[in-house]
Amino acid sequence: MEFTKDMVIGDVLRANPETARVLMEMGLSCIGCPGSQMETIQEAATVHGIDVDVMLERLNALNA
Repeated sequence: MEFTKDMVIGDVLRANPETARVLMEMGLSCIGCPGSQMETIQEAATVHGIDVDVMLERLNALNA
């Protein structure tokens, strides 16, 4: 499965629990908050000032 910008953070975490580590390392410390069940990767990256392409690269490397 390839992670994309429009995927919801909660779905990403369910698809591969190892993504929690990457998200936290990149500054998304509230991955367990209710917002993570509605917020997309793009939205989270924008709100937290993170380069979404770098985030996706790191997340998708877990599935390689």
